[in-house]
Amino acid sequence: MNGRNDQEKGGITLLGNQHVQYAGSYDPDILEAFPNKHQENDYFVKFNCPEFTSLCPITGQPDFASIYISYIPNMLMVESKSLKLYLFSFRNHGDFHEDCVNIIMKDLIRLMDPKYIEVWGKFMPRGGISIDPYCNYGMAGTKWEQMAWNRLEHHDMYPEQVDNR
Repeated sequence: MNGRNDQEKGGITLLGNQHVQYAGSYDPDILEAFPNKHQENDYFVKFNCPEFTSLCPITGQPDFASIYISYIPNMLMVESKSLKLYLFSFRNHGDFHEDCVNIIMKDLIRLMDPKYIEVWGKFMPRGGISIDPYCNYGMAGTKWEQMAWNRLEHHDMYPEQVDNR
């Protein structure tokens, strides 16, 4: 864009593209990354997707959730438009809630190789119960591996009050 070549754009093709097609099924190849310009800093990047949908793999009924993705970038970062399109690709995908959050996390690890990442799904109840799976990962052999264990161990010590679901 604006005369930049593909190397300067970091391989980004979706951002600014007005003719993007939405995937009809789960597609991790939609995800795009770009270089982290602040590799000397450790910082969180957080995405909130309050309109995530997938399908129950047994009944085919829709499941609705808010998906929270937080990560500490290493050399690459996920481009947000590609992430939106990727999350949309779950719309016709049948998987259990726990599988969805783990698949999202693993796909983002493959894309970016972050120092740390966590994905939390807060699903609307069906049949009178909500399911809120949480998964995380810290780069093996680093302080981020210990951080992942600590956050997993303590992630729900002070659960939210759920009165609107």
